[in-house]
Amino acid sequence: MSASQTPPASAGPGEDVPTLLVKIFGKDRPGITAGLFDTLAAYAVDVVDIEQVVTRGRITLCVLVTAPSLGQGGSGTSEGELRATVHSWAESLNLQAEIISGRGDNRPRGLGRSHVTVLGHPLTAESTAAIAAAITATGGNIDRIFRLAKYPVTAVEFAVSGAATEALRSVLAPEAAKLGVDVAVVAAGLQRRAQRLVVMDVDSTLIQDEVIELFAAHAGCEAEVAEVTAAAMRGELDFEQSLHARVELLRGLDASVVDLVRKEVRLTPGARTLVRTLKRLGYQVGVVSGGFTQVTDALQEELGLDFAAANTLEIVDGKLTGRVTGDIVDRAGKARLLRRFAHEAGVPLAQTVAIGDGANDLDMLNTAGLGVAFNAKPVVRQAAHTAVNVPFLDTVLYLLGITREEVEAANTHAE
Repeated sequence: MSASQTPPASAGPGEDVPTLLVKIFGKDRPGITAGLFDTLAAYAVDVVDIEQVVTRGRITLCVLVTAPSLGQGGSGTSEGELRATVHSWAESLNLQAEIISGRGDNRPRGLGRSHVTVLGHPLTAESTAAIAAAITATGGNIDRIFRLAKYPVTAVEFAVSGAATEALRSVLAPEAAKLGVDVAVVAAGLQRRAQRLVVMDVDSTLIQDEVIELFAAHAGCEAEVAEVTAAAMRGELDFEQSLHARVELLRGLDASVVDLVRKEVRLTPGARTLVRTLKRLGYQVGVVSGGFTQVTDALQEELGLDFAAANTLEIVDGKLTGRVTGDIVDRAGKARLLRRFAHEAGVPLAQTVAIGDGANDLDMLNTAGLGVAFNAKPVVRQAAHTAVNVPFLDTVLYLLGITREEVEAANTHAE
């Protein structure tokens, strides 16, 4: 073959080129991978593909190589010699070896590629079987599975090809709800790793509390406010009307109550880890809230948030007037703010993530590239791209393909 006929170095073997799949199993120890390739190097084979997994101290190493070729007149090494040498090497290390002859590379992956992330607490064999069967039912093929995290939940990711992302999501969402696991389906590609802006709701998302109820407790009207809040979050009341009605009940409170409420606010478990990890990895993070700037401003400073927007309680002569000032941050307002933050951050909407729990978060969740319903009301879970139903906010990181090891590494460097 002339130089002009030589295929580029990056090209894989043709379909007719003989290849060998070398599989090694056994107890893991340092040097196994290097030892296998040292053994194969004597036969001048080319490496086509490699996959290695270690589970509970047991290694599975698969290597696809071109078959050794005989020179003119039949000189050179043979496949039989390679097989004998690899088996002998494996036996010397108490490993098992299997060598399978074939032709060409792996078959091409089907069109339509997605990442399916499954969160379980615990993740059972039954639910895993059902998710796998549902993927197959859509025409999808599971190309690879690996674990993202083992705590605070078990998170595994399926790399799937051959099925459209939306089709997978529509099938897996109801199946996940039935099984009691959380499933996120996102399109594969560079865009997933490029999601650089995360915007969260505050009340019952970033924090465990409803801020207006904390204020109401100091005004002695907590029950009345809580009832209106619950109805608004279920989508039964117009948010702006309910906000004005609830804030009116706070009229006359001394402004010193703001400092008391700030001290009472409790971050959601995993919130600090979520923000710190995202910031360490180069993401921008913001909050939008139907609550009040008197609290979100303090959270922005404490957590180092890039963006924050909320309603503002009017204070005159050291007293709450029972009114709010400025534009109302309601359901539509949250979506507008997400767009504004994305523009200011220089991030396309397709590369944004929104997290919320209430009906007034729905526009924001549907505007974002990935909308995550966090311990949300049923109407929100059904409308969002995906749902997380465990009480740990940092599990959202796994939906972005960030592993627990990467979380720990980011937090170690941040300290």
